[in-house]
Amino acid sequence: MPDEHFIHPSEESSSGRIPAEVSLIFYGREECAPGHSWGPGLRDTFILHYIQSGRGIFRSEGREYPLAAGQGFLISPETLVHYEADLRDPWIYAWVGLRGLHIRALLERAGLSAGSPVFTAADPPPFEGFYAKLLEAREQPGGDLLAQAEVYRLLAALVAGAPQPTARRLAPPPAREAHLAKAAAVIENGYSRKLGAEDIARAVGLDRTYLSSLFKHAYGVPLQTFVLQYRMRRARELLRNPSLSVSDVARSVGYPDPFLFSKMFKRVCGVSPTAYREEGAAEPV
Repeated sequence: MPDEHFIHPSEESSSGRIPAEVSLIFYGREECAPGHSWGPGLRDTFILHYIQSGRGIFRSEGREYPLAAGQGFLISPETLVHYEADLRDPWIYAWVGLRGLHIRALLERAGLSAGSPVFTAADPPPFEGFYAKLLEAREQPGGDLLAQAEVYRLLAALVAGAPQPTARRLAPPPAREAHLAKAAAVIENGYSRKLGAEDIARAVGLDRTYLSSLFKHAYGVPLQTFVLQYRMRRARELLRNPSLSVSDVARSVGYPDPFLFSKMFKRVCGVSPTAYREEGAAEPV
């Protein structure tokens, strides 16, 4: 049986429906039985696997990759994949599931994508000890921050060990990812003010309809909905502060009218801001 751990919403660095720059979703380790396989199928999360020992085969986008200890593979969202442990020397692997605004661009800096899903670990391998450190972090105060630090450490090691020239490694991300990152920065810096989809598109230098389609493709919601959900996520965080009134929270996330804020909060979160606060705000909606 796999030893898998899912991150409880309250443990995530950014709770709610909108992903942070990088969020750890789950992680685990498995000693596979001979011939153990998964797929063909699709996943909705970026998942990095690292082979600690043994062998197996990974198939993605019509290509087959025989892999062994010290190597790993990336499963990209909505990419048909299949992987299978060797019959004689089945692999043992650890994995980590990631989402976020910048995760695709960071993985591409490491040379990893749906079209280039395989990596050979640097020396020392970045995954060695990663699983144990995440388990240890769960038991410590501020464990969510420690786990997040380990995720960035892992990504940094993958980028540093990527077999590509320095000029390539430092090249800007593809245009689509760059546009999304720039739009995200505009939202993060301007959500507390009057900020519409047209304002964001103008700041990014794109047509509003096109930018909205990029958000729909990347995050499953159009731009306007993304901004609304982002504001409500921040509102949930602020409502945990008892020194702030609902009106204070409303103004802090760009709603001068507290009645409109309450209406939009209930639309997104299913309860009013007051009810959410009275319930203790222990769980993100």
